[in-house]
Amino acid sequence: MPGVDGMAMLPEVIVPEAPLPCAPIPRAANAAGMEYVGIEEGKQRSGLRLVLTAGVPGPWGEAAKSLFHVKGIPYTAVRQIAGKVDETLRQWTHQTSAPVAILDDERPRSGWAEILFLAERLRPEPALVPSDPGDRARMLGVCHEICGEQGFGWNRRLMLFDPIMRDDAEAASSPMGWKYGYTPEAADAAPGRTLDILNLIATTLRQQRDRGSDYLFGDTLTAADVYWATFAAMVKPLPAEQCPMPDWMRPMYDLSNDRSDLDYDPIVLSHRDFIYKRYLSLPMDF
Repeated sequence: MPGVDGMAMLPEVIVPEAPLPCAPIPRAANAAGMEYVGIEEGKQRSGLRLVLTAGVPGPWGEAAKSLFHVKGIPYTAVRQIAGKVDETLRQWTHQTSAPVAILDDERPRSGWAEILFLAERLRPEPALVPSDPGDRARMLGVCHEICGEQGFGWNRRLMLFDPIMRDDAEAASSPMGWKYGYTPEAADAAPGRTLDILNLIATTLRQQRDRGSDYLFGDTLTAADVYWATFAAMVKPLPAEQCPMPDWMRPMYDLSNDRSDLDYDPIVLSHRDFIYKRYLSLPMDF
């Protein structure tokens, strides 16, 4: 089918219907990898568009993809290049990073909670947010500790920035360093904050296991499980056959290569593996 610019239109990334409780899900794109359209073409499409950083398993992008995957919501993947300031993307989404979810003519959504609640609205079942207000508040609090400001992903990113930015004032004052709050002081505090959150996840999982549950909250999958599964790549990535990330990136994501003194409970990775095998797409596609 021709696209708006006369070129062949790339197919949408079609996510399967909601998974069976115990069945692994086939990957969402073809064996050659995730299929993308460019930003200009993405603007012209209707339906749900998801702007993603191509070629790397960024945890915020993987989390957004996984939410839509679990719910069986199809989307068009739109390519964003890491570190590139794209003026077309800025004009469309009012920012220049990924992920961003855009549904038809609605406002762009780039925050993790915005994307989560969009997914909940588009397909309420399976519900990933508890209906009880108290349970919902507790679950969302843990989600923030994983992927919000000053959360696990935020602090691991500061740890990754530190070797590049600490002794390079120009790099530290770059748009990326400024946007994500890099300072030497913030980077010094990041390992302790990271360990605190790892201990929170481990303690919660062990308490849940004691009561007979395999999940972070209640007895079913919630957004907290999805977020932790995708962000745990920044503890230790999945094996190369399941996560074919660039070779130079793998040791950067591995916490033991960055700070071998940060000891964590292996339950945080066994939970990641359980969620991927039962609910998410393997091998990963980006």
